[in-house]
Amino acid sequence: MSAFEKPQIISHIQKGLNYTVFDCKWVPCSAKFVTMGNFARGTGVIQLYEIQHGDLKLLREIEKAKPIKCGTFGATSLQQRYLATGDFAGNLHIWNLEAPEIPVYSVKGHKEIINTIDGVGGLGIGEGAPEIVTGSRDGTVKVWDPRQKDDPVANMEPVQGENKRDCWTVAFGNAYNQEERVVCAGYDNGDIKLFDLRNMSLRWETNIKNGVCSLEFDRKDISMNKLVATSLEGKFHVFDMRTQHPTKGFASVSEKAHKSTVWQVRHLPQNRELFLTAGGAGSLHLWKYEYPIQRSKKDSEGVEMGVAGSVSLLQNVTLSTQPISSLDWSPDKRGLCICSSFDQMSVSRGGAERKGDTESEA
Repeated sequence: MSAFEKPQIISHIQKGLNYTVFDCKWVPCSAKFVTMGNFARGTGVIQLYEIQHGDLKLLREIEKAKPIKCGTFGATSLQQRYLATGDFAGNLHIWNLEAPEIPVYSVKGHKEIINTIDGVGGLGIGEGAPEIVTGSRDGTVKVWDPRQKDDPVANMEPVQGENKRDCWTVAFGNAYNQEERVVCAGYDNGDIKLFDLRNMSLRWETNIKNGVCSLEFDRKDISMNKLVATSLEGKFHVFDMRTQHPTKGFASVSEKAHKSTVWQVRHLPQNRELFLTAGGAGSLHLWKYEYPIQRSKKDSEGVEMGVAGSVSLLQNVTLSTQPISSLDWSPDKRGLCICSSFDQMSVSRGGAERKGDTESEA
């Protein structure tokens, strides 16, 4: 691929903020996005921005009692577009951003900080009921139905006598019909656990030797296809999730992506073979996954096992001197993304388009 054919990553807008940003998410079907974090005084903040004429306009700032760690729109309808958040005190809240004084749903979900959150069944993505999954430092992963108060519909916690591990990342997948659904969780010791919500069982587990910072299926509304896991020591792993061997599990390929922690991975919604990783040195790397000629083969005993593909780096750019802590592709504008960093120059956006195409305007 020549330099003229490679996608370009262009920073359109950068904005400095007066608080630490932990997460950012596009508001579906809009030119708006939210940022979440905490002020130095110890309170939480949600800011709502809109892109107007190539610049950012702050529409609303919402201050809350506890710092806000993570958020998702994944379980809401396109009509409501409610934001679900997890905070430092273990609370799960759902907010109507038009009237954010009191949450429309609230539960003390965990004993300690909620590190990570994901949603499914909303926005017309994925079959089945709308659900939210949260992962916490308390070692538990819980699935919530916003229509059901107080108690989770599933609770994955360490068995008695097992050490509790800090859960850093969760992701829904396999939501291709009304019954099937999985949650994948990554932990500080390198454990990855795949929970089958239909059978309420642990379907698969592995360990990648370093803390798992981010997990994402290439799409959550299809039969499991690929899963990317990023880690502390600069590597990411791509698992082919189509074929599970009874002893070897899922085939995978790993890549040394960054010189430091790979904080995030996000697949391009309009092309699941492209994904972006965000690094501890303030860089973004755009990758493409290539499938092998055959995705499965038989082992020596005639049992089907998966075959991993390969990954190639399309482009990379350094946007910050500090870690890029969160990342989100626009579901509506192909190639437009938002990311936040710990350098207080906290919101930037880049368009990844091929030269010759119309570059994403922000």
